[in-house]
Amino acid sequence: MKDRKSQIIEEYEINPNTMMIMPIEYGSKVYARIYELEDEILSPFKPIDIIKKSCRFFGASYEGRKEGTRQLTGITHKSPITIDPTNLIYFFPTASASNSSCIWISYENVHHYEPVDGGMTEVIFKNRQAHIIPVSHNIFQNQILRTALLKTTLNSRIEESERKAIYFFKRKKEERMSEHLKMFHK
Repeated sequence: MKDRKSQIIEEYEINPNTMMIMPIEYGSKVYARIYELEDEILSPFKPIDIIKKSCRFFGASYEGRKEGTRQLTGITHKSPITIDPTNLIYFFPTASASNSSCIWISYENVHHYEPVDGGMTEVIFKNRQAHIIPVSHNIFQNQILRTALLKTTLNSRIEESERKAIYFFKRKKEERMSEHLKMFHK
């Protein structure tokens, strides 16, 4: 795979390999440094813009996803976001999304995290890459738990809906079979 470490890319959608999107000052602008499991990418867009664009790519607005989080969990501030539930892509912010220093982290790609000196958190991702995040361990843990709540609640809604659909189709099939049997016994 080609190394894109210093390459700036214009088009980027969050995918299952995206671990973290971090703001970085690039001249007078804020860019995003995107960490993937096997790559590091620089984008001329702010992290929140990449989050919003990725929500749209998967068929929803950021505002709609945020409202969905509120409806499912009651969370209204520093809301975790479902980017794509079918591919288990859930991201959470380390600060308010409007804060220019907000880092977005992939829930699925966090392997372990622990407090470090200075009120920060060391995050070890699935690929064993470690990053020090400037947020307290308690805040980080709270965001992990809130994202787990969102994921669990949404998954149980999806499963419930699937169970209802299976029951409905099974019942319809049984009714049709029953009608056929009545016709043969007449």
